[in-house]
Amino acid sequence: MPPVAARPRRPRPAAVLGLLLLLAAAPACSGAPEPGPRAPAGGPGAGSPTAAGGEAPFWVDPNSEAARQVTAWEATGRYADAQVLRRIADRPVALWGRPGDPGPGIRRARTAAKASGRTLVLAAHHIPHRDCGQLPAGGAADARAYRGWIGAFADAVGDARALVVLEPHAVAHVVDGCVRAEHRAERLRLLSEAVDRLKKNRNTKVYLDAGDPGWIRDPADLAGPLREAGLDRADGFALNVSGFQPDAAVRAYGAELSRAVGGRHFVVDTGRNGAGPLPGDRERASCNPPGRALGTPPTDRTGDPLVDAYLWVKRPGESDGTCRGGPAAGTWWPEQALGLARRAQDTP
Repeated sequence: MPPVAARPRRPRPAAVLGLLLLLAAAPACSGAPEPGPRAPAGGPGAGSPTAAGGEAPFWVDPNSEAARQVTAWEATGRYADAQVLRRIADRPVALWGRPGDPGPGIRRARTAAKASGRTLVLAAHHIPHRDCGQLPAGGAADARAYRGWIGAFADAVGDARALVVLEPHAVAHVVDGCVRAEHRAERLRLLSEAVDRLKKNRNTKVYLDAGDPGWIRDPADLAGPLREAGLDRADGFALNVSGFQPDAAVRAYGAELSRAVGGRHFVVDTGRNGAGPLPGDRERASCNPPGRALGTPPTDRTGDPLVDAYLWVKRPGESDGTCRGGPAAGTWWPEQALGLARRAQDTP
């Protein structure tokens, strides 16, 4: 600032202009800006950053649990936590079809995705005898009910661009013996029918879930059941859904499985695998394990000719169950979500 004059003088225009320029530049020289809400880059639902710095082609739900949590935390002054949570809120995660009528939720998402020119990522998880009675147990009452449900699911998707991960864990549970012998043939037949029904939609890609390398140790064991489940008419298979196996291990496993099924491509769930799996018993290590982190952000630019996309299928921040103090399976758990985001290796 100029020294104070001995007596007041009328400032010259040039001096006034210089003072105004100095004041205009002052915020750039100050410390961090005042905390406050910040809109997601590109606007709601406009896409998301990818690992390569571009934009993922997948739709981002501007009204997701994570997005609503960001708004709530900003409203109560938790600005720093809200900004960290944007690592989830500003990225695309899969929409899981509701167990009753999946149509309304999918149609709303379809409309928004088509308006933004993005691809809708979906998970269908309603096969009868689902998860062998383990939490979250459920599924359609019988084969007839499942056919009606998957038909409603497919009808709701319509002509939108969509990527569907079909029935997480369904084939792996056939292989590991969890599915009772009398239900095995029916399950594979229903999966095959579901592939055909979904593929009637000209813009829908379908990936049959195939577990992860920490589950079915020999991928060749999956080849026959996957083919019976309609893999040859699907677009490929999915790996690591809800899992924690690191990218390199999943890619190697996927490449081996691909060789066993004629070179089919695959997608990988990277939502929670940034720190790898928790050591120890697989069942215990897979239920709300502490210290985990977000993995590779969703993208179709994988750098691997066999990997069509990295996706966040299991929604980061949703509980696996009441283990380790968590809420019911599938319930949004904001503090777990914040931990996953804080430990992420990448930043938005």
